[in-house]
Amino acid sequence: MARRSVPLKHYFLKDINWIIRLLITSDVVLTGAAGLLGPIFAIFVSDFIVGGNAAVAGLAASIYLLTKSLMQIPIATIIDRIKGEKDDFYVMFVFTVAIAFIPLLYLFISTPLQLYAVQFVLGLFTAATFPSYMAIFTRHIDRKHEGLEWGVYFTLTDFSSAALAAIGGFLAETAGFTVLIILVTMLSFLGSLFLWPIRKHIR
Repeated sequence: MARRSVPLKHYFLKDINWIIRLLITSDVVLTGAAGLLGPIFAIFVSDFIVGGNAAVAGLAASIYLLTKSLMQIPIATIIDRIKGEKDDFYVMFVFTVAIAFIPLLYLFISTPLQLYAVQFVLGLFTAATFPSYMAIFTRHIDRKHEGLEWGVYFTLTDFSSAALAAIGGFLAETAGFTVLIILVTMLSFLGSLFLWPIRKHIR
């Protein structure tokens, strides 16, 4: 009878090829960093944006998601038209690094309009990273282990996001949002650096 359980070593990214391992590691760190701020974003808006409230936070989130959703397909189409993977990699890497520093903008804004502008830029940059990341992941995933490796990806990224969400709330309460945002930026930049070695292995 076929074995159904997933070996523990897969959760530590063993027996997974180098490119997929780096991609997963990068996103585990990046989603963890986002998890630090995500659940308490509305509190940040209420405390630091003039006139900030739940409606402003909701609209800010909508601007990010709408921008990301509307721009992903046009950007993905452009990426697909360029042969090879170098364009995929550099789009993914450059915009991931750029996204890492966007949280710092929250330290300098004070109005809803400024917040909406930051959310628009964040959505645009994310729209560039998502299809390029998925394109590289899809091409290099280990054949006959597609379901397993996607499962490991979502398990580890969800776990990272959940764990750091609790820590983010504690840090915001004890150390303040400035410290939290700087930590988010540092972790995000670290996560983006895990992508750099991939350049040696792309076609």
